[in-house]
Amino acid sequence: MCLSAVYKNEVRDENLLAKNVADIRVDGGKIVFTDLMGVRTVFDGSLEKVDLMDNYVIVRG
Repeated sequence: MCLSAVYKNEVRDENLLAKNVADIRVDGGKIVFTDLMGVRTVFDGSLEKVDLMDNYVIVRG
């Protein structure tokens, strides 16, 4: 199973928005991240990068 961490703007500990993300959905101008436990995080912005090899996502907003 491949779970990812989501960061705002760049990969830095202080920019972490969500971890163990299993599902990402775009709903209009919002991005909805759902983690392994079913906890949803809604972010108003856009996807910048998804790195499946290193398991991280960068968003802007």
